[in-house]
Amino acid sequence: MKPPRILAIAGSDSSGGAGVQADIKTVTMLGGFAMTAITAVTAQNTLGVTMVEALSPAMVAAQIDACVSDIGVDAVKIGMLGSPEIAAVVAERLEALNVPVVFDPVMIATSGSVLADAATIAGFERLMRLAALTTPNVPELAALGGAEGMAARGVAYLAKGGDAEGPDVEDVLVRPGHEPLVWTAPRIVTRHTHGTGCTLSSAIACGLGAGLDLVTAIERGRAFVRAALLAAPGYGAGSGPLGHQAVQSSS
Repeated sequence: MKPPRILAIAGSDSSGGAGVQADIKTVTMLGGFAMTAITAVTAQNTLGVTMVEALSPAMVAAQIDACVSDIGVDAVKIGMLGSPEIAAVVAERLEALNVPVVFDPVMIATSGSVLADAATIAGFERLMRLAALTTPNVPELAALGGAEGMAARGVAYLAKGGDAEGPDVEDVLVRPGHEPLVWTAPRIVTRHTHGTGCTLSSAIACGLGAGLDLVTAIERGRAFVRAALLAAPGYGAGSGPLGHQAVQSSS
């Protein structure tokens, strides 16, 4: 059986902990074939982002077209977009594809650096509508209008609780027509959390691309993130990267 073809549309993290670098590591470790459409190049490390340069919307579209027209795509993960124009062209391309999409609405890096302005966030609307799942963390969910705002949109989302306080982490899957599904696990106390959101969303996309149902894909993704947190190599003076390479594939 061929590996599922996963296209990650996201920014590049020069330090390798998040962005397309985390996506590639995650998809590879979970048995998928990773492809990328890079939206922006960032100069960053575990301490923060020092520079961001978005690519042109035409270049982002060309990368997507190149992957779709030749290799093919089984699922898509969307991360950092870089500009409202890029958000629009990504939505345009994905509306023509009949594959599951996982949208991680990246607004702020783990270090606290802002990665999306108000206009770009406004451009998220089309992407949330076409996504099988949107994966906001606590501040991202608040910026999107909270539970009420997401309910008004009628979209499925996973409210991630890693940024909340308390000894346990609670993730909540909300889907129209279903009762909320809650996962609770003891918090892994570590400063090495750079790229957790990227890793989870790509892991879920990889599961969907392999034919897993949404709940199973989320469960496998959560398990992968927790294992990678425990396997963190300890690099950097700030929020360090996960240990993707130390996690055995469960696919």
